[in-house]
Order: sequence, then C-alpha cells, then structure tokens
Amino acid sequence: MTEFTKIPCLVLAGGQSRRMGGGDKFLKRLGGRSILDHVLDTIEPQVGDILISSNSDLNGMRYPVTPDCLGGHLGPLAGILTGLEYFLEKGEAGTHMLSIPADAPFIPKDLVARLSAGLSSSSPAIVMAYSKGRIHPVVALWPFSLAGALRKAICEEDLRKILVFAERYSLTKVYWTEEEGDPFYNINKPEDFSEAEKLLAP
Repeated sequence: MTEFTKIPCLVLAGGQSRRMGGGDKFLKRLGGRSILDHVLDTIEPQVGDILISSNSDLNGMRYPVTPDCLGGHLGPLAGILTGLEYFLEKGEAGTHMLSIPADAPFIPKDLVARLSAGLSSSSPAIVMAYSKGRIHPVVALWPFSLAGALRKAICEEDLRKILVFAERYSLTKVYWTEEEGDPFYNINKPEDFSEAEKLLAP
C-alpha cells in the first residue's frame, strides 16, 4: 500500500469573509491562538510539505503562502489547482494532495489516515470527508493526475463547483459518526465564535 504519511497539504485560506465583516477570519483568535494555528498544529504531524493558498497579503506565516494561479477570485477550485500545480512543480512524487480549510479549527488528528484508507484501486480517486449529514468538498485527497483536467474545467468550462468536478471521477466519502461530533465545524460568522469556544472547552 502506498505510504501517505508525507502527503503534501494545501490549506485553503481564500474567500473574502463577507459574513465575518471582511478581513482574514482565519487569523482571528480562538482560545488564545489564531484559528489557522489550531489547524496547522493539528495537521503538521500528519503531512509533509504545507502550502497556504491565499490571495491576502500575509506576512510572517510559518509556511509558504501563494495566491491563486488564476486571477479573479474563482473560488476553492482555483485554490486546489494552485496546490496541485505547486507541488507538481516541486517534483512531488506522491499520488495525492490533501486540502483542508483554514477556518476549521477542530479537524481530526487522524484525518490523513482515515481519508487514505478510503482510497481504492480506482484511478484517479478523490476522497472526501463526510459528517453531520453533509459532505465537505474542501476536506479531501486530490490526485495529482487530475491537475490538467481541473485547469481545463476552470478555464474552458468556467466551472466553479467542487462536487461537479469531483463527481466526474471516482469519488469516495469517508464518514465521521454522529458520536464524533462535528470535526469540520468552520467559523463563518461572528456568532460561530461562541459555539467554537464551547467546542474548544472540553
């Protein structure tokens, strides 16, 4: 079985945070640390190289930050393409890249292991997380072999929806149970902070 302990990771820190009133919501403090720091601290032991995809002017990050390879704020698909092409250009030898959002501070400590277990012999295979009755398209393993097809879909078809693209290929869902809570809870609105503080308390 292919070893995934050193899988590269793309942290999607895009979006214009309109529901948060603007600004970079992932830099807001939660429990004394930024939301992004919560995400990075959890994912670091699980992955190899890390890239932060953001169109903001971020300084002092502990990992490289790059804007979308396609201009115009085209959404998370453009960020995913950016990550795939970035790691390919670096000579990444693995088969997949992990993507995660920068505003989900409770991602699981076994995220990579569980998503990797969802890979099958089908190629190319995309694996996405599923919890609380819904799929999480930005918490996924993406095959590097789809980079060309993704660029074509965005540029030639004007495609924006992750699932529309993913469902063209072998898509597997990995389930988190109700008993495990909501590990992919993301902070979008100011009122989400009070709920996040409650989730952080235990």
